[in-house]
Amino acid sequence: MKEKYIEDLKEIKDIMNRSSRFISLSGLSGIMAGITALIGAFMAYKFVFVRGDYLIFESVILSSEQFSILLLTACGTIVLCIGLVIYLTTQETKKRKQKIWDQQTMRILLNLSIPLVTGGIISLTFLVKGYVGIVLPMTLIFYGMALVNVSKYTLNEIRSLGLIEILLGLVAMQLVGYGLIIWSIGFGVLHIVYGFIIKMKYKL
Repeated sequence: MKEKYIEDLKEIKDIMNRSSRFISLSGLSGIMAGITALIGAFMAYKFVFVRGDYLIFESVILSSEQFSILLLTACGTIVLCIGLVIYLTTQETKKRKQKIWDQQTMRILLNLSIPLVTGGIISLTFLVKGYVGIVLPMTLIFYGMALVNVSKYTLNEIRSLGLIEILLGLVAMQLVGYGLIIWSIGFGVLHIVYGFIIKMKYKL
């Protein structure tokens, strides 16, 4: 009798957990976002970073062409990643016959956007001033903070991913010359690994 009671409690807890957390994040969206980030990093290296030693703690001079390429590459990567995540997660949500836009979704967007927008504005300010080497680790740190902030509303793995992103950002601050490589690991490789884990574990 006692065992059945405990089992019933576990089932109730699981139902409540599913209802209070957004669990339709697509594993494929993580994989695609990671691949997109790696392509963006390669383009940044090929058209900007290969031309000079810009990954330092000092302000550097970027030509207007280099600045435009770097900014467009960053914005293009972000927009494409967000677009893929929204589209693939929406498809997964429809498949599970869950609501796409509800109060829970709004909570996620609000808690995600505050650190991301703040970090984006600060990073852009440093980029305009020429502190390119600081921008890469800073984006990792703020992105990690955003994931940790939103993790209470979604999968537990999001928190782990966020903490690793923050750690990588702090490492990149110490090894600023390897900033692009560490950024590629954080936004590229880690997202691909995360995507495969979610796909295998939750069949998403």
